[in-house]
Amino acid sequence: MYIDGVFSGGGIKGFALIGAFKAIEEKGFKFKRLAGTSAGSLLAAFIAAGYTSSEIIELMDEINMKEFLDKRKTVIPFPFSNWLLLYWKLGLYKGFVLEKWIEEKLEKKGVKTFADLPHQSLRLVASDLTNGKILVLPDGLKPYGINPRTFSVAKAVRMSCSLPYFFDPIKLSIKENKNIIVDGAVLSNFPIWLFEEEKKARPLLGIKLSTSYTEKPANQINNAIQLFTALFETMKDAHDARYVSRRHEKNIIFIPLEGDLTTEFDLTEEKKQSIIKVGEQRAADFLKKWTY
Repeated sequence: MYIDGVFSGGGIKGFALIGAFKAIEEKGFKFKRLAGTSAGSLLAAFIAAGYTSSEIIELMDEINMKEFLDKRKTVIPFPFSNWLLLYWKLGLYKGFVLEKWIEEKLEKKGVKTFADLPHQSLRLVASDLTNGKILVLPDGLKPYGINPRTFSVAKAVRMSCSLPYFFDPIKLSIKENKNIIVDGAVLSNFPIWLFEEEKKARPLLGIKLSTSYTEKPANQINNAIQLFTALFETMKDAHDARYVSRRHEKNIIFIPLEGDLTTEFDLTEEKKQSIIKVGEQRAADFLKKWTY
């Protein structure tokens, strides 16, 4: 049975999304259209390209995640160089290795640009900080003078995954202006709203790395770090929450994970498998009673 799917962001927690996809696949569901942000954009792109859950798990097993952390070479003393490069380049890591890896894996399935996929089958979310707006890829590229159909899918995923200050942002040029594009989670971490105004052609299933909105605990704010964390969490969820509240949460698999795993690229194999298993179990339990 064909369904549409939306995958949220969540950094390294995205391994749980792979587990959820495995349970969805085993239940006999196939995705017709997909949308995703950040880590969810990576999984959505692989699924759209034709990868199965077992193939995606193999891909993630064969790569050392720390290889994605491609620092620049510099003769400046290490601690100081980090701050200097962050100031000028806006990110600690270039993100080139991540993009190249995605590109190579998609090409193995015959996917380079969005023209290699059915029209509207994949939509990814990034954030245009220069203009202060959500950028939906690929169709949102038209105002930038870019042909959406010939745009690299790997580049789009890279844009959606550009965690601010962690990876370099992507710069899109329009005439003399350079627009700074970063992680889609900054403005929309769970883009279920992309399907809100469309005629429902098939069941829609969302997979979100968090507790449900009704069960979300209150933020504890006792210092500046906690204030910043609460500020960012509120900012990235506020836009999406109003769409979820208008719908019913019965079509969303919520996968809460303990701890802040977003940028832990040195996960042990045991921890990785544990996260995948949590996602698989949560999805399997949900699908037993899902009435679509």
